[in-house]
Amino acid sequence: MFLETEIIRLRPLEPEDLDILYLWENDVNIWNVSNTVVPYSRYALKQYIENSYKDIFETGQLRLMIEDKTDSSAVGTVDLFDFNPMHARIAFGVLIYAKNNRRQGFATSALNLITDYCFNILHLHQIYCNVDENNIKSIKMLTNTGFDIAGTKKQWIKTNNGWQNEILFQKINPKS
Repeated sequence: MFLETEIIRLRPLEPEDLDILYLWENDVNIWNVSNTVVPYSRYALKQYIENSYKDIFETGQLRLMIEDKTDSSAVGTVDLFDFNPMHARIAFGVLIYAKNNRRQGFATSALNLITDYCFNILHLHQIYCNVDENNIKSIKMLTNTGFDIAGTKKQWIKTNNGWQNEILFQKINPKS
């Protein structure tokens, strides 16, 4: 299988993922990273899962579950979105939900797999993401996996403590 490493497997959404997605999507503690401001209903998430089989060229997005291969448990998601076939680029986001699953290599493995998928299967020219300037762990992961800082959006994110900058990271396909 193409979308797996020694420690993780990326797989499509399944109906059985409804409860865990409901928990993750409605956790207000992570809304700041997903730009979410309203909760999701089970009905909306069920429809999302039912339509997740559609082609990325049709929907402009793709969500895959990140499974720990040791026990097949879902530890997070990787999302591709803002797909622009004309300019051959796509945005991504990675979530490792539980704190005890972080710093285990799951996010780095998922990022490497999804980058390979974007460059070698979708034949995209670039992949990018936006990261809050205070998210030091994500910044380190991105720079360690070959992403470059393309710019800083000044005072981009409004928080309870004021405005924060957001950093734009991108990686160009060396084969394109």
